[in-house]
Amino acid sequence: MNKEILVADHVTKIYGIETKNPVTALSDVSLTMYEGDFICVMGPSGSGKSTFINNLSTIDVPTKGYVYIDGKEVRTMGENEIGRFRYENLGFIFQEFNLLDSLTIFENIAVPLSLANIPLQEMNERVETVAQKLNVHQLLNKYPYECSGGQRQRAAIARALVTNPKLIVADEPTGNLDSQNSHELLELFKQLNDQDGVSILMVTHDSMIASYSQKLLYIKDGEIEETIERGHLSQKDYFYKIVDVNSVESQKLFVD
Repeated sequence: MNKEILVADHVTKIYGIETKNPVTALSDVSLTMYEGDFICVMGPSGSGKSTFINNLSTIDVPTKGYVYIDGKEVRTMGENEIGRFRYENLGFIFQEFNLLDSLTIFENIAVPLSLANIPLQEMNERVETVAQKLNVHQLLNKYPYECSGGQRQRAAIARALVTNPKLIVADEPTGNLDSQNSHELLELFKQLNDQDGVSILMVTHDSMIASYSQKLLYIKDGEIEETIERGHLSQKDYFYKIVDVNSVESQKLFVD
């Protein structure tokens, strides 16, 4: 059995808890994620997908329940400790890339190392290594606005990986990419997962993108409505199973 890397224990998130109209975005959600897992989260708009991964990855804090990453309970940590903890354990990839236009690609990738006060020589070596792996080494002296969408996303992934994180958290990482670049990105995720053992927790609205994962969580109204394991299914059969779940759940929305 692989080591537990992330445990969500009865997590609830309520916004506006002290107002007249509090909103429960997550309700009593639990999840155990192991090293090497590749889990995808789907659900209709406003279902709580982003709230779910934000609360599991220290971006937000649960109202109730507990989140443990690599055995450490997030809410017991101070702000500085959480910052260091993120650097040592987590890599974030967002739909908008979040690269800084005033920095070169090299400098963007190096940002988390710089924040962690990594020595310059080690920083250079790490950036060069991850840039080679993601095929962006030829772009290191360019600025983001000089690069294509696919190149910028690769740079964003390089930045997420440069710290050797235990877990990658990706929120709609293909949202701004065309189908070719989306396919290349997911092949890269699959390679990182299969060969390097990197754990991935990803939100998407696309069934084809979700079919690269090992497990699917379908969230509706802040609760995990359904869980699908890929198991021994081919990617094609797993894809059709995901499509079926999406179709059934979409029909329920109209019935409800």
